[in-house]
Amino acid sequence: MRTLDGTDREILRLLLADARRPYRDIADRVGLSAPAVSDRVDRLRELGVIEGFTVRIDDAALSTGTEALVTLSVAPAEATAAYEAVADHDRVEHAVLTAEGDVTFSTTLDDAGARGLVDEAVGLESVRELSVRLVDRRDWSPTLGDVDLAVDCVECDNTVTAEGESARVDGTLYHFCCGTCRASFEERYDRLAEGA
Repeated sequence: MRTLDGTDREILRLLLADARRPYRDIADRVGLSAPAVSDRVDRLRELGVIEGFTVRIDDAALSTGTEALVTLSVAPAEATAAYEAVADHDRVEHAVLTAEGDVTFSTTLDDAGARGLVDEAVGLESVRELSVRLVDRRDWSPTLGDVDLAVDCVECDNTVTAEGESARVDGTLYHFCCGTCRASFEERYDRLAEGA
């Protein structure tokens, strides 16, 4: 598979709406057979376009408390560590690290409140500022937007078109815009493997 086409985009839209949608249903909607849809989904996974399938859970249905958005301001050197600590916390649903270095996350607060959760996750001593906003409504609706979904050549970063080539090297699938890039990549890979 090279540049992703309209059928690939429609398959992705259908899977975003319901990742458990049967391939037969997708096939009926995109005009392919179920095995053809399965092949396309497999290739989209190999390309890294589909990273996995997941379950969305309504945290409010499983726990009691108050839904909130919490934003932390920390020292720039601590921003990544704070983000990772918050993102790994059991009570955090979504976490974002902004370009400014702030960490924002959604959670359902329990009796310990925002301060207790932040202290447990990153430690209050590293927090410069803490902001808590109550959530009135929320919706998570991932979309493809109008992005141009295309595969880049691993050798030269050009877009891989229908004339491109793919090769499995040491168990990993790579995509190339042309035979020259493929040969160059494989030759360099072999040289590096011999020197290792």
